[in-house]
Amino acid sequence: MAKIKITQVKSVIDRSERQKRTMQALGLTKMNQSVEVEANGAIIGMVRKVNHLVAIESI
Repeated sequence: MAKIKITQVKSVIDRSERQKRTMQALGLTKMNQSVEVEANGAIIGMVRKVNHLVAIESI
């Protein structure tokens, strides 16, 4: 599968607990932190839930 690079661009302060846990599950804990992950169905679903907090790039 293709890989994507996910970068946290907004803070999780004042966000719901569900969104905070989704960001942790993606491996994002700090601002401007990036992770490279396989683009499978589970990851795409998590990214959609927090798309207003992250930037996505195809690799």
